[in-house]
Amino acid sequence: MPELVSGQAFLQLFRDFRHVAFRLEVRTSYGIPDEDEPYRRFLAGDDPGLDWFAPWLDLMREETGTGKRVERVRVIDSPPSDYLRFELWGTPNNLAAGEDIRYLARDQAEVAGLPNYDYWLFDARTVARLRFDDHDRFLGVFLYDDPEDVLRHVQWREAAWHHAITFEDYQKEHAPPL
Repeated sequence: MPELVSGQAFLQLFRDFRHVAFRLEVRTSYGIPDEDEPYRRFLAGDDPGLDWFAPWLDLMREETGTGKRVERVRVIDSPPSDYLRFELWGTPNNLAAGEDIRYLARDQAEVAGLPNYDYWLFDARTVARLRFDDHDRFLGVFLYDDPEDVLRHVQWREAAWHHAITFEDYQKEHAPPL
C-alpha cells in the first residue's frame, strides 16, 4: 500500500504539478478540521467568513497565476446535501482564485461509470486518491503512478468533464423559483 500523504506534503503536490490538476468530488460531506467552525456557522445561517479559506485561495491564485489549470467536477445530488450547499456558497471564491469548477448530477456520474471515490489527478501522471475515516474525516491521500491506473483516472476525468456544467449554468438551472 502506498504511503499516506497529508498536511504540507499534500499541499506540495499543488506547487509541484506543471500543467493541470483535476479533482473528482463524489462525496456528500467532507470532514476537514479547518472547515468545522465555518461549516457550523453556515448551517446556523451566519456568515462563515473567509479567513479559514484564505490559505487555499492564496495557493490557488499563486499556482493558476503561473498558467497552471486547476479543475474540479463536483458530483451533486438534487437537492444537494448541507455540505454541498456549503461548497456552492464558497465556489465563487474558488473561481475568483482561478479554479474551474463544474457540476455533474449524481445519476449522470453513475451512467458515465465514474468511481465512487474522490481523487486528484496531477498532470495525467499521478493519482492522489483521497482517504477518509469512518466519520468522514479527511486523513490524506495515497499516491499512485501506475500507467494503467493513471490512464483509467484520465478517462474518468474526460467523461466527467464532458458531461459536467459550469457553476453559472448550474446556478441558472437550480435557482429557486421567484
